[in-house]
Amino acid sequence: TVPSPPDAAARRAAAGKGKKRSAWLAADGSKRWGEAFFLLYTPFWLTLCLGLVVPFKLYERFTELEYLVIGLVSAVPAFLIPLFLVGKADNNRSLKDRYWVKANVWIMVFSYVGNYFLTHYFFTVLGASYTFPSWRMNNVPHTTFLLTHACFLFYHMASNITLRKLRHSTANLSMSLQWLFEVAWILALAYFIAYLETLAISNFPYYEFIDRDIMYTVGSLFYALYFLVSFPMFSRIDEKAEKWSLSRVAIDALGAAMLVTIILDLWRIFLGPIVPIPESRQCAQPGLAWFQKSD
Repeated sequence: TVPSPPDAAARRAAAGKGKKRSAWLAADGSKRWGEAFFLLYTPFWLTLCLGLVVPFKLYERFTELEYLVIGLVSAVPAFLIPLFLVGKADNNRSLKDRYWVKANVWIMVFSYVGNYFLTHYFFTVLGASYTFPSWRMNNVPHTTFLLTHACFLFYHMASNITLRKLRHSTANLSMSLQWLFEVAWILALAYFIAYLETLAISNFPYYEFIDRDIMYTVGSLFYALYFLVSFPMFSRIDEKAEKWSLSRVAIDALGAAMLVTIILDLWRIFLGPIVPIPESRQCAQPGLAWFQKSD
């Protein structure tokens, strides 16, 4: 006999409930959609920057305006597209409750602090410098604020799904072993991403280092300290039944940024620069790295 429509609907619902969700995917529908969107969006800006601008040396003709436009084109769609391409789980949620909004806010706060303040550790500890024409804030190009947002969204989505899979795979182990595997994975992923980014922009001549080889090895470890803090902290957003408010998201990002600042400054004080830093880039006093010597 052919089941009546209500019976068929009930069976489909039961089958849907019985379908096992992948251990890579978030339980929350909004978070699941948001992670997928940011990952699928990544090839767009990555192709623009590393597939067109850098290999074809389009940057040689860029002025401050073109550099700013590249940053805007890379970052702004992460805010605009989800406003019009609404995920199914977000249909009945207000903007403040949607995961993509929370993810953007967290990364925006964290990457802003990272650029405005922590970039100066790259100048004073790693011997890095930006030499391309750009409008700047606190001597950091506006373009890097925007590109960092796009990059960090990708990095943290990749971290989210791999950490989730790892936690699922080690759930039957003792708590100490679970922690060991998670710490090891975060260390490995953080260093891999930091190294990969440094290598990926090696063909862009206007992000300069005093010693590029040591930047690849030791400098990548320094950069990885950002992610040792941010990956596990960011992954907590809406991961469990309790949903985060935007204020909690922003405060959490500020807390992560402060912790990274402390760690980087401890490196600066106790380990010092990885290369000899010209006097013009050295700190004026043993306090904050962004206090430069003035003439």
